[in-house]
Amino acid sequence: MPDAAPAASTAPIVTEVVIVGAGPCGLFQVFELGLLGIKAHLVDALKAPGGQCSELYPDKPIYDIPALPVCGAQELIDRLLQQIKPFAAEFHLGEEVCEVKRAADGRRFHVALSGGTRIDAGAVVIAGGVGAFQPRRLLVEGADALEGRSLHYRVRRVEDFHGKSLLILGGGDSALDWTLDLAGKASSLTLAHRRAEFRAAPASVARMQEHAAAGRLELHQGTVQRLEVENGTLVGAELKLADGSSRLVRAEQILAFFGLHPKLGPIAEWGLALDKKAIRVDTEKFESSERGIFAVGDINTYPGKKKLILSGFHEAALAAFAVQAWLYPDKKQFLQYTTTSPIMQKRLGVS
Repeated sequence: MPDAAPAASTAPIVTEVVIVGAGPCGLFQVFELGLLGIKAHLVDALKAPGGQCSELYPDKPIYDIPALPVCGAQELIDRLLQQIKPFAAEFHLGEEVCEVKRAADGRRFHVALSGGTRIDAGAVVIAGGVGAFQPRRLLVEGADALEGRSLHYRVRRVEDFHGKSLLILGGGDSALDWTLDLAGKASSLTLAHRRAEFRAAPASVARMQEHAAAGRLELHQGTVQRLEVENGTLVGAELKLADGSSRLVRAEQILAFFGLHPKLGPIAEWGLALDKKAIRVDTEKFESSERGIFAVGDINTYPGKKKLILSGFHEAALAAFAVQAWLYPDKKQFLQYTTTSPIMQKRLGVS
């Protein structure tokens, strides 16, 4: 776990780059900047690095990271944190960037954090994923009191649900992925979705329906109307089914995957050109409409944009060179390779 930066002081922290967001793309941005000898501070509203990978699906397998046939989401974050260690990035976790103002010289930025920290940065890279996000919650009486104990909007340790009677709510990829993962591992499993159609990958839907046909899980079209609680402990939930009838299902644990409330938060007030809550960038520098402010990962948009971690890594590599050109316009750029460059190897600590 990276150390948090020192508490706010009277004088602002001076650095070359502020990266907003400590998800996979923000972490890889540290690496690409570090190869060029550029120092960065990272800011994230979450209390730990990792973004959605750590917060929503740490155990979920990822299959499209180059050279890693399979990699858990939290494992990917751990590997990225290990990879950026040589560059000693400073983290400001549990804080939000509440203001970005261009300095009088037009070349630097005054960045204010919600905890009172102030940073004087030469460039800003926004790698905030879908922005600040909160899961859509189960809106029935008593749900708040069970949250984190027997009602969950993310899976931190999949083993905690083995051998339990589970109710999974939702019809997207997260709901189907965890249904398939936990089928056969839970003592009983019920999947409930308000519609007959699912938003998940067709192959996942087909496999889920095979499990239902084989009796390995119950499938219902309906919504939760009431939670059954005995002595403060969840024992079940009453579903209102599509035909108007009700059904009480046994459940010690509920996993609810209704999606996220993506909110740009203060980023929406920074005067950047937006397209459907995403930051418009070019595909040469991944610079926003404001010179010196760049955006990589799911928070940006451009023709042909694909919201993949792989794409975000590519964007971070090109953005790093553009940041270098912005910070040091008179410096000649050279493309160097980590396998042969003594300078890069020294920065990586492998020379």
